[in-house]
Amino acid sequence: MQIVCLDLEGVLVPEIWIALAERSGIEELRLTTREIPDYDELMRRRIKILDDHNLGLPAIQEASESIAPLDGATEFLDWARSRFQVIILSDTYYEIVQPLMHQLGWPTIFCHRLQVDAMGRITDYALRQKDHKTAAVRALRTLNFSVFAAGDSYNDIGMLAAADAGFLFDAPDNVAADFSQFGRVTGYAALQEALSGAAAAMDARGAS
Repeated sequence: MQIVCLDLEGVLVPEIWIALAERSGIEELRLTTREIPDYDELMRRRIKILDDHNLGLPAIQEASESIAPLDGATEFLDWARSRFQVIILSDTYYEIVQPLMHQLGWPTIFCHRLQVDAMGRITDYALRQKDHKTAAVRALRTLNFSVFAAGDSYNDIGMLAAADAGFLFDAPDNVAADFSQFGRVTGYAALQEALSGAAAAMDARGAS
């Protein structure tokens, strides 16, 4: 059995925090894991910015509700689910991602939780576990699944390395240059071709 693990933001949907930056006018909120590899540093910065500007969970939820999947994402996801089991592994949060999951047809997603006070202020975040994307792929492989993975950011690299085949999808030049060992694909047609090739190679290996 073969499983495809996908990052969410930048792969299937736009970056939620960039949408919030555009709605709020706070340019510093445009920073993502494409620019800052240390996830804790990034989230601590985000929480402080929100606190400084008196923005809470409702503002992020509104930003999430304002965006739609990337062009071709729902069709690609339908294709992937017709051929593989699909799990989205993301460093987003259940509290903000539900509108997008609805638009994508409620795929399985593993992500984190925000800690929010009674006034809607974000006080902290709770990881499912550190580097959960990598841990999930490794766990699936111990269950004798073949795992293929695609992501676009620094926080996806462990997941790609742990998979039987990993692909950088529409990744920025800095990420692609730092991790040139992974296949770089642009667009969903190319990702479909890459996944189909990886699946065929795995099938051939199993038959030999």
